Amino acid sequence: MIDVTLIDHMGTDLSVVNAARVSFNKTSSWELTDWRDSDDYARKEVLSNGDTKLIYYLAEHGHTSPFGHAFASFHCKAPVFVARQLVKHKFLRWNEISRRYVDTEPEFYKPELREATKDKKQGSGVPMFMGGYNSTLDGVIQQSGIEAGKQYKYLLKMGVCEEQARMVLPLNHMTEWYWSGSLDAFADMCNLRLMTDTQYETQLVAQQIDQIMLGLFPVSWEALVYGDDE
Repeated sequence: MIDVTLIDHMGTDLSVVNAARVSFNKTSSWELTDWRDSDDYARKEVLSNGDTKLIYYLAEHGHTSPFGHAFASFHCKAPVFVARQLVKHKFLRWNEISRRYVDTEPEFYKPELREATKDKKQGSGVPMFMGGYNSTLDGVIQQSGIEAGKQYKYLLKMGVCEEQARMVLPLNHMTEWYWSGSLDAFADMCNLRLMTDTQYETQLVAQQIDQIMLGLFPVSWEALVYGDDE
């Protein structure tokens, strides 16, 4: 299962605003507004209209440095073939579990198989078996994982070092990593990986990060990723 968990974060939408306003030796504060949740009333901190417009202005005109003052860290779990695509985003910090030091039982990703397309830029098409299961093709993937796992454990049993024994594991074995970076760096990643022509499995990672960041930095993330100023 492809999974993303928030580990830590720093800053808010207001951090972005004040990082921009420091150029004029100014700061902003939250505004308090009444809001209703079912039958309960409460006071909620929100950005002023002016600060909201400032964030959208920064995003629209490519003034991204203020967004670099807000951060998030995630624990991600995905197959190796997904991780090797996502690690290319160079402005995000990455620390991954290493099978040089870990010899736990390998876990293998079981995908929903998709049709090949003639357009190589698209990568893949619709699911091959809509709502169904093909024992032959799915069995090929499942059996390859079983056999690779056996070979891996055999090499370890015979005394082969972990960093070489891992060579027999296929690209669908699961890996885990810590992924940290600034608000704008994660937005750049999501702007690319949320596109429909990217590999579906990378979209699953980006979709989870997208929803978490939208909750943490609602105005900034909306401006950077969706760009709609109501």
